[in-house]
Amino acid sequence: MNEFLRNLKFDLPASLVVFLVALPLCLGIALASGADPFAGIISGVIGGIVVGFLSGSQLSVSGPAAGLTVIVMNGIASAGSYDAFLLSVLIAGCIQVLIGFIGLGMIGAYFPNAVIKGMLSAIGLILILKQIPHALGSARFKDVTGFVTSSDPGETGFEADISNTFQDIVIAFEQMVPGAFIISTACMLIGVLWSFAFFQRVAIFRFIPGPLIMVMTGILLNEAFRIYIPDFFLKGNLLVNVPEGGWQEIMNQFHSPDYANIANKQVWILALSIALIASLETLLSIDAADKLDPFRRMTPLNRELKAQGIGNALCGLLGGLPITAVIVRSSANIAAGGRTKTAAIVHGFLLVLTVVYIPDLLNKIPFAALAAVLLLVGFKLTTPGLYIEMFRKGWTAWIPFLITIVAILFTDLLVGIGVGMIVGLGIVLKMNFQSAIFLDKDGHHFTIRFNKDVTFLNKARLRKVLRTIPRNTVVVIQNEENYFLDDDILETLEEFAQHAGYRNIEVKMFQSQKKS
Repeated sequence: MNEFLRNLKFDLPASLVVFLVALPLCLGIALASGADPFAGIISGVIGGIVVGFLSGSQLSVSGPAAGLTVIVMNGIASAGSYDAFLLSVLIAGCIQVLIGFIGLGMIGAYFPNAVIKGMLSAIGLILILKQIPHALGSARFKDVTGFVTSSDPGETGFEADISNTFQDIVIAFEQMVPGAFIISTACMLIGVLWSFAFFQRVAIFRFIPGPLIMVMTGILLNEAFRIYIPDFFLKGNLLVNVPEGGWQEIMNQFHSPDYANIANKQVWILALSIALIASLETLLSIDAADKLDPFRRMTPLNRELKAQGIGNALCGLLGGLPITAVIVRSSANIAAGGRTKTAAIVHGFLLVLTVVYIPDLLNKIPFAALAAVLLLVGFKLTTPGLYIEMFRKGWTAWIPFLITIVAILFTDLLVGIGVGMIVGLGIVLKMNFQSAIFLDKDGHHFTIRFNKDVTFLNKARLRKVLRTIPRNTVVVIQNEENYFLDDDILETLEEFAQHAGYRNIEVKMFQSQKKS
């Protein structure tokens, strides 16, 4: 209790900063996901209060994440309804809890960085493409329930979706709403300026989040349009719409899973996708937050997956979006001086108070302003500098990175990651084959060296090396470090030695004893 009170003077100001960062992101990510803004608030509250309480991390903050927008956006269409999608979120949460109990908290370490960066970059690209129509004032895909529908409900999957997305962008430019374009452009300029070093050196600018300033700019501009340029004023479905009728109206906004879809294959595929991506993003964010923690505390990863799983299960039960630990909110918490999980928990209560007591202010937020926030989030995920960095690392990183991006754009996240993993594994195996066996030449003398344990997987490489040795030469086969050579390799060497005489090749075998 004494420690709680001692840290409260640090955690309460930090919770306010996290709240100011989280509010526009909860609303914006709901927009990007094709869901009602209230769903984003539900997830922010659960991520703050429930996951904050259960998590072993003192500084990470959870909530709806940009990395899941692509899955949610397409998942609602593939599941058939939002309530069927919620069943997937519930199942995904249960899978995460199971993963935590099994002890697979280190699963993130088995994914190559090139594939993970490719995944995040692809999400950034899709986020940008999907937000351009909203930045231009397009609301033609909003139905009466508040959930965004596909251009063609019969078309799901990314290949069709990419085509629809470009079509939507073209139509959005043709039907551009001037007020929305001005607001989104102004908000993006504010966001860019806010990130400049000059502003970051001033204390007040460091602690007032850029996304909040962007959203407030959008509100003020739209109010100015209402007074001075009515033709540019945005209203109706171009603005956020959360319930304003008190607790009863708020309670009516919750949704429950559609358990009738429990046998729906798409629901289970979607649940697996959410569980995998949410777990990966959480583990990456936790790792980053632990590195930023001034007290160098280490988060128990399995406990974190259990906490995230319980949080996602509740999101599915109550109608929220899936959640992860989020590095943007976590880093804001750390930068604001937060010391314990109190900051994350209090920020969740602040989100509740906002919806209950000032919903009218939230309903003045233009979607164009939220789109501007998300356009910058997407750009940060897929900056040109990232492509240059991956290219400079060489083809072993560049190819899996690029293929992961393309595969995700034209299939889906789960398939794209799988393709990236297979390509990455293939490159590793190829490099392993090449580095395991070396052939040195000195005139008519050749030396074959083994630089690591060699198994049957290297047999094709060994045969290729042996075929390059010309007639009338001397070959020395060395294994000075006593690396393991399995029976297939030994048999290949023996066959070569037996038939070498026909080509006038003298073989000198210096074979060390095999390791047991």
